[in-house]
Amino acid sequence: MKLTSNSMAIGQPISGKYAFGVPADEGHVSLSSNLNPHLAWADLPAGTKSLVLICHDKDVPSKGDDVNQEGKTVPPDLPRVDFFHWVLVDIDPSSGEIREGEYSSKVTAKGKSGPAATQGTRQGINDYTNWFAGDADMGGDYYGYDGPCPPWNDSIKHHYIFTLYATDLDSVPVEGRFTGQDVRDSIAAHTLASASMTVTYSLNPDVPA
Repeated sequence: MKLTSNSMAIGQPISGKYAFGVPADEGHVSLSSNLNPHLAWADLPAGTKSLVLICHDKDVPSKGDDVNQEGKTVPPDLPRVDFFHWVLVDIDPSSGEIREGEYSSKVTAKGKSGPAATQGTRQGINDYTNWFAGDADMGGDYYGYDGPCPPWNDSIKHHYIFTLYATDLDSVPVEGRFTGQDVRDSIAAHTLASASMTVTYSLNPDVPA
């Protein structure tokens, strides 16, 4: 099973056009174009009925005390947790690819609608839902893809892992406002194979991606 992309290269920094935030001319961060990257697949295992795509950042600080705080740096030894950026289920294996910008072409304040999406797919909520909870301007349910926006004062670059799962499920048994962990749990016993791509990103000018 192979996963490839015209938008990004394994182990390399992802372009800012696929990010939620980019370095600002003034201040620290500006909103970006937030395009979902192109992805394509091949050599799926026999018996594949549907595909699942999950993108997560494995380097998110487990505590937010120092995050984006002037005069502070998020320490490198702070334990890190997963942050889901995209949860997409019920992908038709025969479609062959996801086009750049097909699922996201901008930052949508308060989140994109869902779970229903294009091509008969469904999208779960990503973790910007929790990040912006309580924010009057940005709070809401963030369905679908929203790209990288790591802390601008983090001491490490972040790694973004796009994983495609081939499953024996016609449809993943999740409903409504489902999360990345809900999907991981639902497909654990139904995954025939998987393939992934890891890319990097940083908003700290002192930490190259």
